[in-house]
Parts: sequence; C-alpha cells; structure tokens
Amino acid sequence: MTGHNSIINSIALNKDNVLVSGGDEGSLYFWDYKSGYNFQKIQTTVQSGSLSSEAGIFSIKFDHSSTRMITAECDKTIKMWREDENATPESHPIDF
Repeated sequence: MTGHNSIINSIALNKDNVLVSGGDEGSLYFWDYKSGYNFQKIQTTVQSGSLSSEAGIFSIKFDHSSTRMITAECDKTIKMWREDENATPESHPIDF
C-alpha cells in the first residue's frame, strides 16, 4: 500500500476491513484491507491557534461498533469521526 507522502504514525483496522493510516502531516488514508485499494483520503485540520505543522496524527482507534474513529493529534486534540450516514455509491464511488 503506497500513497502517503509522510511518515505514518498510526494504523487501525475496523470490523468491516477498513484500514486507516495516519500521517505525520495530518493525512488520513482509508484502504480496503483485502485489496489494498485506497478509496478515500482526508486531511485533518488543526485547532485554532496551532501551527499547520502540528497536524500530525499520533494514534487512531475505532470504537466497539467500528462506526466511529478516534484520533489523537499533534495539536493536542482528540477528534471523533463518524461515518457519513447519507453516503451512497453515487456520492462516494468506490471504483476498483
């Protein structure tokens, strides 16, 4: 699996075989664990007053339902992420 342009600090796998990797510059890459396909990339935002260089992802964990992801970040924040309940194959295509 390639794609990050930075050091990878953390990875997590949920029960749906979604692997998430977090980079030193705040990138989050979502992969299909079985095929290695990168189907989504997002960039975290630093809290107000922090430098853009403090966007690093230090740790990633999923809750027991695997629908929420928790990140510990360099800007001294803990962020909780959830699935987009309105996502459809048309709005978020996955082309293997």
